[in-house]
Amino acid sequence: MKVKRLTVMLKLAIAQETSVLLDRKRTIDKAVSLIEQAVAVGAQLVIFPEAFIPCYPAWIWRLRPGGDWGTSEALHARLLDNSVDLDSNDLAPLCDAAKMHKITVVCGLNERDSQLSKATLYNTVVIIGPDGKILNRHRKLMPTNPERMVWGFGDGSGLNVVETPSGRIGTLLCWENYMPLARYTLYSQGIDIYIAPTYDSGDDWIGTLRHIAREGRCWVVGSGVVLTSDDIPADFPEKEALYPDSETWINSGDSVVIAPGGEIVAGPKRKEKGLIYAEVDLNRVGIAKRALDVAGHYARPDIFTLHVNTKHQSPIKFE
Repeated sequence: MKVKRLTVMLKLAIAQETSVLLDRKRTIDKAVSLIEQAVAVGAQLVIFPEAFIPCYPAWIWRLRPGGDWGTSEALHARLLDNSVDLDSNDLAPLCDAAKMHKITVVCGLNERDSQLSKATLYNTVVIIGPDGKILNRHRKLMPTNPERMVWGFGDGSGLNVVETPSGRIGTLLCWENYMPLARYTLYSQGIDIYIAPTYDSGDDWIGTLRHIAREGRCWVVGSGVVLTSDDIPADFPEKEALYPDSETWINSGDSVVIAPGGEIVAGPKRKEKGLIYAEVDLNRVGIAKRALDVAGHYARPDIFTLHVNTKHQSPIKFE
């Protein structure tokens, strides 16, 4: 006799849209507008790309290492001024939108430290619950290559999978997804929807996300940065040299939704802006682990164990 399974369906939306570069307020306003569009067609979970507020600093891949000092400082100053202080009301419009529409929002942002020097930036992704509260803040553990001249190193305090009405959600940013132990930390917390906001794109990157879906037996969402030359503001320093008008697409996006086991069910959305939707059955996660559960029956804790330091790190302790 065929057993009928209970279906737990969820509609999610990925906002493959460009930030209003280096403008925190207008980018957040745009995010709220995109949420309204997604909610109008039934989305319960809305996901934004890496460093969406106020933008991913794509210029770092074009400036000369150790050179272009004046341009680097001018751009960093604007990025710093438009980054998000989570201890202030900077993110209030986004939190209010999540609460108003009773949805979960995942958003990448540049976070400005408000506890210590007040000048270090972090590549951060937040999960906002339907009550408008931040359920998790994850700072990128290892900024990649020239990103280390923009962002500080995160710690293990944000390596969490959180319960939401949209399932158990966790995040890793861009090339953190190449860190096997970071992935395993999320698998071990019973993750349903594994979200990977990123600047990366292309078939190799999509192949990585498909591997994660096969390995973790969870839903995998790649939320990619899309950027064209028209998105670069007129007052951008050295604009003509860094982003000539002849170059239309700077980053193609490639947002994608992948089912447990590796099947692509939505996307990739390439060289195109807009919202991408997918229907997700959360029950597929448990069924997919019948044959392979790397943090469960397929693990060998008698041979391998992982220790994760989840304490918040600080260079100073006041007693």
